[in-house]
Amino acid sequence: MELINQHTKKIMEGCKERAKDQGLSFNEETLEYIVTNRDLIELSPKVMIPTLYDYWVHDVEVLKEKGKYELYPGNPYETVINTQPAISFYNDNNPDWLNVMIFYHVIGHIDFFQNNIFFKHTWDYDFTARALSDKRLIARLRSEKGRFLDYVIEFARSIDNIVGYHNELSLLNTPHKTRKEKRTDYYFDVFLQSEKKVSISQYIKEIEKYNDLKSRFRDAAEESFFAEIEKKHPEFEPLFNKYLDKKTDRKSDLLQYLSDHSPFINKEENSWIKPVLEVVRTTSIFFQPQIRTKIMNEGWASYWHEALFLADDRIKGHEVDYSRINAGVTAMPRVGLNPYALGMRMFHYLEEIGNKGKYTYDFQKIKDANERKTYDAKQGQGREFIFNIRENYCDFTFINTFLDQDFMTKNDLFVVGKRLNNERMVYEYYIKSKKAEDYRQMLIDLLYHPPFIEIDEAQSKNGALYLNHRFEGKPLVTEYIANTMMGIEYLLGAPVQLETSEVTMTQAGQTAPFLLPGVPVPPPPQPDEAQARTISWQRVLYTMDKKKLTKKKL
Repeated sequence: MELINQHTKKIMEGCKERAKDQGLSFNEETLEYIVTNRDLIELSPKVMIPTLYDYWVHDVEVLKEKGKYELYPGNPYETVINTQPAISFYNDNNPDWLNVMIFYHVIGHIDFFQNNIFFKHTWDYDFTARALSDKRLIARLRSEKGRFLDYVIEFARSIDNIVGYHNELSLLNTPHKTRKEKRTDYYFDVFLQSEKKVSISQYIKEIEKYNDLKSRFRDAAEESFFAEIEKKHPEFEPLFNKYLDKKTDRKSDLLQYLSDHSPFINKEENSWIKPVLEVVRTTSIFFQPQIRTKIMNEGWASYWHEALFLADDRIKGHEVDYSRINAGVTAMPRVGLNPYALGMRMFHYLEEIGNKGKYTYDFQKIKDANERKTYDAKQGQGREFIFNIRENYCDFTFINTFLDQDFMTKNDLFVVGKRLNNERMVYEYYIKSKKAEDYRQMLIDLLYHPPFIEIDEAQSKNGALYLNHRFEGKPLVTEYIANTMMGIEYLLGAPVQLETSEVTMTQAGQTAPFLLPGVPVPPPPQPDEAQARTISWQRVLYTMDKKKLTKKKL
């Protein structure tokens, strides 16, 4: 692995200039490396961070990808890392014209990383440097603790999908308020309404009084107003301080809670576990936005490699080669999902909407299909529109907001069903639906959505930990419950309980067997065709105590 040569670096810098001329925004400093196909295969399974801490699962993934490469040799085009500066890796046998196309794709990724608000927590530090420090820490602890370190990593990684990513993000996106501003908010929003429960007329009088002081004394009005409040309500200041303490309490995710409150971890001889949990947690939080913006990120990069490369004179003589490669990357499959293809087409569609003024209430009122198709208010705001979307959306909000029936019709999309042909004894695919709501739901079901499991401190008694799965229509994977809860019990040093929902009915009038995870389910009797399939849910409580799992209905 080596840095790209000066000739290739000059090409990259030229691509950056053209990209910035079109409105893309990113840091000038970047690092580019030339690697072999095999190197790219090894980088990808380690989540694109070559300095990531050593763990046996990473090595297994590398071996698996090498095996795939031996059977089906391919040409990985690039890998780009969201670091400061951004690092990208390129195949050593790429010709210059292909590098131009790939550079534009990478620049699209970098622009997305550095401007999308779901990556905001990654902007202020170099994760590669932190990962290297973490790797050294893990290596040192492994030499001291042996297999116990890998137990801790494995137990921590079993719950690192439920880290408090949105909690961390909300802290960065919440406007900072001074104590004075918070005091004013508390007085009018909480103290008068919840504590004193004053009448509406009294509340309006207080607002008018405050506004009158602000208009006459400006900055001095605050002190004068609250000096009088403290004389009238001596309990105000203590209640306000209590409110501040309560408001600044951060809601801990499970890894944080274990690190802070576990009697086992907080023993002096086990204090080394805390930094290990923090390494696993921060690594997971760093990569959360990448999996939550896959369609947008790849679609944005594909949109720009097409828009910029088609306008680049270096495409001359390579139009057919480009078309073949681009079609392989951005072709829309009839069955399955290609995030590159879907994301790119949605950005093209949204640019058209912005240019024609179709994202307005006037257009939404139009019901006639021909009128909708020919509508054009000539607003010319397409690029501005998609840049705003790039900044403020993730895959879920992107799909849920913008994937409509017009997009479905324009791209001839549909939901595919699968059924058994009893006559030929083969499975066949068929068009199940062409409705936008069905296609949208299919995509949403495919998106990353970890379970919402919160700590119920009120029910965590006698040192035990009570976890509540806030059910959202998808049950937990039961085969993982036993091992995951055993790991939590080990890290906590006390019993663990998990409340969740499970299916209780499989056929009308037929109760599902009530079994522990790992116990084989007996085959159900063949249902009568007239018998309707129904599903109902039952809250159950799992308890892991001394490595023994029990379950009961609630």
